[in-house]
Amino acid sequence: MNRIAGRGPALALAAALCVAFAGAAQGADAYPSKPVRLEVGFAAGGGNDIFARIVAQELQTTLGQPVVVENRVGGGGRVAADYVKNQAPDGYTLLVGASGAMAISPAISDKLGYATLRDFVPISEMADFPLVMVVTPSHPAKTVKEFVAWAKANPDKANYGTSSAAFTLAVELFKLKSGAPIVAIPYKSGNEMVLGVLGGQASMTIVDPPPAVPQIAAGKLRALAVTAKSRDPDLPDVPTMAEAGYPDVNVALWSGLFAPAGTPQPIVDKLEAAMREIMHRPDIKAKFRQNGADVVGGTSKEFTAVIDKEIRMWRDVAQTANLHLE
Repeated sequence: MNRIAGRGPALALAAALCVAFAGAAQGADAYPSKPVRLEVGFAAGGGNDIFARIVAQELQTTLGQPVVVENRVGGGGRVAADYVKNQAPDGYTLLVGASGAMAISPAISDKLGYATLRDFVPISEMADFPLVMVVTPSHPAKTVKEFVAWAKANPDKANYGTSSAAFTLAVELFKLKSGAPIVAIPYKSGNEMVLGVLGGQASMTIVDPPPAVPQIAAGKLRALAVTAKSRDPDLPDVPTMAEAGYPDVNVALWSGLFAPAGTPQPIVDKLEAAMREIMHRPDIKAKFRQNGADVVGGTSKEFTAVIDKEIRMWRDVAQTANLHLE
């Protein structure tokens, strides 16, 4: 009798676990049973917003429920990230997060309201895109090495435009690898950074392609290099940083899908599978390419590894350059 009585709590616990697992499985099978929200930390019309809307339309068809994009602007994407972190981990509130808020800001600030790999489940990296280093056609430098030489000879004139931690860290990495003594000038957007170079207030900037490519095509800007492993299809005549002599300046920003930590694994698996299928469709690849980005569509495990590696890399760059985000 004692042995049977002693087994009572264990049997009760086993029964409770079976019920819990069955409930979780049933919930995952039924997911989603209501609209899903994709939170974007930037204004409508920007790169991440465009990516989110492309994906939302396809997810809606795949999941069989409305997928709504909500713009929660502020802090370079950090406001949206902080909001999603505090939502129920049930798969109904997701984040379309950019590398600036999810890898770079965590690397240079210890005052964020979230830690990416603690408070989120990376579901899939959607796409990535390089940056491009530009000067005006009247600038004496026609190559990256010529710009470095010019900056060293003219430290009082050498500066660069930046509007976010992502751009600042990209240039600071370039400074560390090249020794160019260039000073930051703050702007509010990529467009303003480009206008700053066009107007002569900034001698150079490293910016994402959309605001720069039209000016390059019009002959109003000179592209010196792209920060990618291979040349940009939109700028086939522009060398990579490696070809320009700086192989360590390899920077690609990205956009990806995240869920709050604690989201049941079956739901994460379902979203990951949907994203991988969607992102590898030829028409989706073409839509992203039209916006200067290359589709990735990787697994949750692969995306987690990318984020972990980048946080470590940018933390080293920030510490060496003595940068800190307030």
